[in-house]
Amino acid sequence: MDAQDLKNKADRINPEHREGPVARTIEEYTAKLPSDWFLWAALGSMAISATLKVMKKDDEALFVGQWPAPFLLLGLYNKLVKVEGSDKYDKGK
Repeated sequence: MDAQDLKNKADRINPEHREGPVARTIEEYTAKLPSDWFLWAALGSMAISATLKVMKKDDEALFVGQWPAPFLLLGLYNKLVKVEGSDKYDKGK
């Protein structure tokens, strides 16, 4: 199976490129959250991680120190949903 066959098969699965009901519902609710919450959550987790590191709680510091990237990614997702909407084909539905 070559790349063109895969593309044709994918196009037949969702020919109108619409979001499913689960994604649409999640985006409806996440769009209501202020985007700066995610930035503050990332900054807060960095501060907590640094504090834990100073307190010599290295395992906990490492655990909490991994949170900023997901928070920032969620913030980016939140911003994209606000700018682009759930699905450009479903505007007004």
